[in-house]
Amino acid sequence: MKKHTCRYLEGLALSHLSSFGPAVAKSSPIEALRAGLGAFIGLALAGAFVLAPAVDLTLGLYLVAPFGASSVLLFAVPNSPLAQPWSAIVGNVVAALVSVAVSLVVQDPVLRIALAVGLAITAIILCRALHPPAGAVAMTVAMSPEAVQELGFYFALMPIGIGTVVLVFIAIVYGRMTGRHYPFRQFNDPNSHGTQDPEPIERLGLSEAELTDILDRYKQSFNLGVEDLARLLGAAEMQAVAARSGPTVADDIMSRNLITVEPNTPLAEIAALFRRHRFTALPVVGDENRFLGVIFQIHLIDRAREDSLRLNRGFGKTMRQLLDRGRDIPVQAADIMSVAGPCATADTPLSALLPQMADGAVDAVPILEQDQLVGIVTRTDLISALARQSLENQRIDL
Repeated sequence: MKKHTCRYLEGLALSHLSSFGPAVAKSSPIEALRAGLGAFIGLALAGAFVLAPAVDLTLGLYLVAPFGASSVLLFAVPNSPLAQPWSAIVGNVVAALVSVAVSLVVQDPVLRIALAVGLAITAIILCRALHPPAGAVAMTVAMSPEAVQELGFYFALMPIGIGTVVLVFIAIVYGRMTGRHYPFRQFNDPNSHGTQDPEPIERLGLSEAELTDILDRYKQSFNLGVEDLARLLGAAEMQAVAARSGPTVADDIMSRNLITVEPNTPLAEIAALFRRHRFTALPVVGDENRFLGVIFQIHLIDRAREDSLRLNRGFGKTMRQLLDRGRDIPVQAADIMSVAGPCATADTPLSALLPQMADGAVDAVPILEQDQLVGIVTRTDLISALARQSLENQRIDL
């Protein structure tokens, strides 16, 4: 009995101790570098062109410690609701206003600091502008009686307001440059095609109000936005569907007897193949069937559009010239093929192939064995495989 009790207590202790371990998922070194570099650039630019590194009570334009905390959110977790422009700017400014008001009334330093931070937190939550560094803003203001006496409520505008706006602007530009969407997407934003339909992976059948209710019910409104919740639920549904596909792999559904082109194949011949076979993708191969890239129909359209804009010509005329077999220097497959798209191997499960084509970025995934092309999986192949499985499941249910 004592032995079992000891084991139970030991397990309970280990369970409690494990809760003090890392709670944040492991991140890649590249993402860590991206966040750190963003904070460096943001604070360096702000300090070099707008905010002085030393206290300046004359203009009020100087760096304060909470800007470092804001940088963590703006550059490391830009998808967090706590990092959005409204939260950052309004949260910091409201916290500064509250703290200045408290500092002008309360003389005792301990009471002043505690009351300023507590009231600031209450105020920014009521303003729907929760931003953790705002607590540091309130504390910094309350600990700077000289600055408050000199600047008064102007402290909330400069340096707090101006400095936060500068950092948010830099975060927006930096996010776009590094492939992050900041500010985060809104639920009713147009999709990638500019229409109002949700992206395919986000079509859950749930309204914005229902998703908001889920966040409120599980007390996650401060941690996740409605749009991001829709994306996560859509990805989870996609993964669940793929998991139900069983042991199906690329080798089971891929096309093997492929029509391919070489790097020097003229664009006119490529267009003819697209027209004849109704393909949406053509692999480009070299010697010994070595995979070099893939051409989608959209690549022809993009090339014609680029030339049309560059040469200031009509799109139709430009396309005809591109496909002219009599051109002195014809455009070739190597000039328009994509080399950065997803690839897979014959043993890649269907669960890994589905997400690669779900967002509409590609119509097919080449299947490689080492560097050689052995097949291709198209959307048609995926739909056929899922349809067959659905029919099989219906027969089993019957």
